[in-house]
Amino acid sequence: MNFLGIEVPVKNSPELDRGFIPLGKFFSAFLADAHEPLDIAVERAGGEVAAYRTYIHGTAELAEADRYYADRLVKLLLWMKGGWRVYIAGSDGIYDYISAAYREGGSREFDARFMANVYERPFEVVKCEAVPAEFSRPEAVGRHLDGCRIGFDAGGSDRKVSAVIDGESVFSEEVVWYPKVTEDPDYHYEGIVSAFKAAAAHMPRVDAVGISSAGIYIDNRTMVASLFLKVPPELFDAKVKDIYIRAVRDTFGDIPVVVANDGDVSALAGAMSLGENNILGIAMGTSEAVGYVDENGNVTGWLNELAFAPVDANPEAMADEWSGDIGCGVKYFSQDGVIKLAPRAGIELSESDPPAQKLKAVQALMEAGDERAAAVYRSIGVCLGHTLALYHSFYGLKYVLLLGRVMSGRGGDIILDTCKDVLADEYPEAAAGIVPTLPDEKARRIGQSVAAASLPKLA
Repeated sequence: MNFLGIEVPVKNSPELDRGFIPLGKFFSAFLADAHEPLDIAVERAGGEVAAYRTYIHGTAELAEADRYYADRLVKLLLWMKGGWRVYIAGSDGIYDYISAAYREGGSREFDARFMANVYERPFEVVKCEAVPAEFSRPEAVGRHLDGCRIGFDAGGSDRKVSAVIDGESVFSEEVVWYPKVTEDPDYHYEGIVSAFKAAAAHMPRVDAVGISSAGIYIDNRTMVASLFLKVPPELFDAKVKDIYIRAVRDTFGDIPVVVANDGDVSALAGAMSLGENNILGIAMGTSEAVGYVDENGNVTGWLNELAFAPVDANPEAMADEWSGDIGCGVKYFSQDGVIKLAPRAGIELSESDPPAQKLKAVQALMEAGDERAAAVYRSIGVCLGHTLALYHSFYGLKYVLLLGRVMSGRGGDIILDTCKDVLADEYPEAAAGIVPTLPDEKARRIGQSVAAASLPKLA
C-alpha cells in the first residue's frame, strides 16, 4: 500500500480492519531511502535524556511524509520515555513543524499540556546544533522479599492488599471500591489506610510498603492517575499528589515506601516468575497498560504510556476520545479494540451496556465457538504482531507478558497464536528475539500486590 508517497509492504492485514497500516512498517519503508540526518531528544525529570538519531528525505516531493514521520516519532518517544522538552537538530523545517504542533492551538496541544503537568515544567521545543547526549538512571527496584511487608495494588474497580513475610503471602484481601467516580480524596485515603491496617493485622510488624497504582508517579508522588479522575484540581494538589506517602507515614511512621506504575509492577511480577529480565508487560483491559523491566532487571523511570503512542498510520483510524489523536494503542489493545471490531464482525452489542459488559458479551460468544468473535481476536492478534515489532525496535525487549481481561479465555489464545504467526511471517529477525507469553501459574501466585510488596529495599 502507498501512503504519503511511501510504498509500505504489508503481507498480513487484520480481516476486520483492512485499512490498518502498521506504523513500524511505515517507519522502515520511509527510512529505506532517507538520507538527511535528523536528531531528536526528549528530556524528562532529573535531566535524563533519551536521544534518537534518524533521517528524513528533505525533498519537496516527500515533505509531507517527512513531517508525518517526525510527528509520529516525537509523539512515540514522548509517551514511551516521557519529557517536558524536545530537542531537534538537523532540519529547520521539522523544527518549525513540531514547535507549531506542540503549542497552544497546535495539533499536539493535548500532549504538550499533559507532559507539562506530569513534569511540572512548561513544555518546550528547542532547536539546536546538536542534541544532548543520552543519559538515564535506571533503578533496581523490587525483588526484595526480606522482612514483613505490605503490597498494595490500587485498581479502578477493586483494591488488593497482601501481607508478605520473607517472600510468603500470609494474607490477601480484595475489596470493591469506586475511586474513579468519587470526588472526595478522603474516600481514597481512607480506603488505602483501611487496606494497610487489614494487612498489618496479620504480621508482627511492618517494615516496608510497596504500592502498585495506575498512573504516573515521580518520587512516589501522584502526577497523573485515572483513579483520581473526579478529584477537583485544587484538592488533587493538596491531597492526592502525596496521598500514598501520607497514608504510609500516618499509619506506620517513617518506613521505606515505593510507589510504582501498575504496568511496571506487572512486568516485575513477570520477571520474578520467569527468572528473566528485559520484559515488557502489556495489560489489555480498560486501557493498554504497559510496564518495562530492562535487561539488568531495573525499572527505567520511563512513562511507558503506550496507550497513547501511535501504532497505525491509517488516516481513517479511530480517534481516542481523551487525547483526540488517531491510531493510538488504546483503540487496538484494550476492551475498546474489541468493541470497535465487534460490529464489523456482525456482532450486535447493546449501546446501553458499559464497555466491560460489551467485552463479556464477545467473550461469551468466543467461548461458545462463534466464528465472528474469533475474527475479532484474530484481527487484534494481527495488529499486535505488527506492533510488537515496532515496540521491539525501540525497547529491544525479549519477553512480552500479555495480561488483562482481553487476553483471558480462548480469545487470548487466538491473539497470542496469531501474533506469533505475524511476527514469524513478516519480522523473522525480531521474531527470533521476542517471546510473547501469557502469565503462568507461578506468575498468578506472585500476583500484583505481592510483587508490589517487594518494591522497597530495607535500610
